[in-house]
Amino acid sequence: MAEAKPPVLPETMLVASFAAPGGPEVLHPAQMPVPVPGAGDVLIKVAYAGVNRPDCLQRAGAYPPPPGASPLLGLEVAGEVVSIGADVPPEMLGARVAALTPGGGYAEYCAAPWQHCLAVPDAMELKDAAALPETLFTVWHNVFERGLARDGERLLVHGGTSGIGTMAIMLAKAFGMEVIVTCGDEAKCDAARAVGADLAINYREQDFVEAIAAHTGGAGVHVVLDMVSGDYVARNLKCLAEDGRHVTIAMLGGAKAELFMPMVMMRRLTLTGSTLRPRSDAFKAALADEIAANAWPLFTGGELAPVMDRTFPLADAAAAHARMESGAHIGKIVLEVAAE
Repeated sequence: MAEAKPPVLPETMLVASFAAPGGPEVLHPAQMPVPVPGAGDVLIKVAYAGVNRPDCLQRAGAYPPPPGASPLLGLEVAGEVVSIGADVPPEMLGARVAALTPGGGYAEYCAAPWQHCLAVPDAMELKDAAALPETLFTVWHNVFERGLARDGERLLVHGGTSGIGTMAIMLAKAFGMEVIVTCGDEAKCDAARAVGADLAINYREQDFVEAIAAHTGGAGVHVVLDMVSGDYVARNLKCLAEDGRHVTIAMLGGAKAELFMPMVMMRRLTLTGSTLRPRSDAFKAALADEIAANAWPLFTGGELAPVMDRTFPLADAAAAHARMESGAHIGKIVLEVAAE
């Protein structure tokens, strides 16, 4: 049988771009050249692209892409591989994949390292697959690798109905943990409970430190996944059990925190954190392998599914960003680029 030949590709593609940093309204449809995959890359014909908080930060001028990355937004996509680099296994051509990308997802075609791809079975919708890589890679690394979470422990997650929050709830419950989340209103608390949270605290009506102390009988939580930072850090530490781990992945509440270090010492607390995008391709490839072995089968097998908010056409990326920044979303926002 003759080998599959790659399809003839257009020279240009539709993208969502911006000329200068600003609010969601700066995003607009444009035409750009189709990228040429490097030796270790695949070129994906994008069906759907996930929308994430770092996209909004980059659009606002606060999160520049790493050197060599596409200037376009978009850190996760799903679609079909239509071209491969010289060092990519030939069986990747024509494969349905979800990919963690260094950028470039808001486009009809996106290049990504082949080792950052996860296979998408025919029974799995590409829309769901596109909603997974960024949050799955982030939560797996920070909760289970950096946070050393294990079954029987308690996890506290702020922003329980965000893409990260819903992923953290699902994965932690799948691995036998108790999950406590904070949310901004009762509707979101209800949504978090529906996903699997054992306790959802409306932080506008309750002090989460007091609520956690009451719920745990003063024992506290073993891991905090913190997206707020700022003055939340000192409050988070009060929630931690002895030998607890505090993992910061975003700074929505400010970049500086004031800590009472004797508490850290006496209770043997660990403070850590990470950012995923600047990490090396080799690190992300190793992380992809671990996820493929341990977490991805939960989604491909149908045991877990991403919590989906809304889908917007690629040309309406501005509306997608406006929804994310409004805080009204529950779960993942995705862009439809080419319907399945």
